[in-house]
Amino acid sequence: MSANPFVNFDLTTLDGRQLSADELAEQTLLFVNVASRCGLTPQYRELVALAAETAEAPFQVIGVPCNQFGAQEPGSAEEILSFCSTTYGVDFPLLTKRDVNGATRSKLYAWLIGSEAGGGDDIQWNFGKFLVHKGSVVKRFSPDVSPQDDGLLSAVADLLDN
Repeated sequence: MSANPFVNFDLTTLDGRQLSADELAEQTLLFVNVASRCGLTPQYRELVALAAETAEAPFQVIGVPCNQFGAQEPGSAEEILSFCSTTYGVDFPLLTKRDVNGATRSKLYAWLIGSEAGGGDDIQWNFGKFLVHKGSVVKRFSPDVSPQDDGLLSAVADLLDN
């Protein structure tokens, strides 16, 4: 694998843009597997707030739509984008829909989960979170941890201060 892990992954967004592997490698990132029809879907509001609070920092929230949990993300790219922008005002990148568990797990999620901080365990449900700093996975948060949780916010702030 390259020193910049992001060159090994599909970084295509739902609207067809390609995220820059070089830019991602220099930032702090929060990857979240998301779904539009989940009881945790209101976390989008908190993710939007987090992205807005850190807009001036080298930080990005990156949503990764996944339909593996209760078929709660069945829509097309256009439907997902429309729902997220009109319902929650999502303006952070949403990657193309992908699997996060099993034999068809994306390379991105194989890397996130396979890291020391990722712990090697499958994703439990929608809205699992991985905090990445300059190309290294540093912390994993369970789906029920709010994007506005003090521990998550503190971890982000600590990384941005370094």
